[in-house]
Amino acid sequence: MPEASEVARFYDRLAADYHLIYVDWDAGIARQGRALDAVIRAELDLDGARALDCSCGIGTQAIGLGLRGHRVTGTDISTGAVTRAAREAALRGVALPTAVADMRQLPFGEGEFDVVVSADNALPHLLTAQDVRAALTEMRRVLRPGGLLILSTRPYDEILKARPASTAPQVAASPYGRSITFQLWDWHEDGERYDLEHFQLVPDGTGEWDVRVRRTTYWALTQDQLSSYAIEAGFVEPQWRTSESTGFFQPLLTARAAGGPA
Repeated sequence: MPEASEVARFYDRLAADYHLIYVDWDAGIARQGRALDAVIRAELDLDGARALDCSCGIGTQAIGLGLRGHRVTGTDISTGAVTRAAREAALRGVALPTAVADMRQLPFGEGEFDVVVSADNALPHLLTAQDVRAALTEMRRVLRPGGLLILSTRPYDEILKARPASTAPQVAASPYGRSITFQLWDWHEDGERYDLEHFQLVPDGTGEWDVRVRRTTYWALTQDQLSSYAIEAGFVEPQWRTSESTGFFQPLLTARAAGGPA
């Protein structure tokens, strides 16, 4: 599909610099892995879950979960991101099998995983109800009965009240000094979708700034919308958890694959 290649291109171009979104990427890996691990253990009581991160990016959540003892497989639509995730995992002593895959067509058999994760606002790259349902149906298919879905998105219920035009700048360390990351948002007429321009200003070592711009589109799905799509895809017990309650940086939707023990 055309939008798949556009999203892949966005993350291929961002893969080498994605860590600059974080003040300290390794600390972010540890923090997010700890928060997701706590949810998995509370819901499934498993020490080493078979987990699929189906939008693994450069590995932030997948590596974090691997460091907590889970057996993680990572897939992403971006070849550049998957390649870096595998390399970063190996550098940290984490086994992370990877593959390039669209979350709407996952290359696994039915019931292969205890947990499927799609974090960091990945699902809202899908811009139609049909595609969101397709992705969630695939996530349900590869989960065992009673398995756990964990999704995170931006807090769109709050964002839609204001429809902001930009995000605040974030500053991080880079080899030649501090880098700056910020976003510009251009909302569509429907009031739900928006085009995003992702800016990174990175010192080039000569006293000048290297300005890097990537563009993509998102759908600002509300929590009720996403819960409804999850139920339609065969999940039960959808529950939204706040960042304050989990320690994760975005709200989390958890749900169970239908067919598990009552």
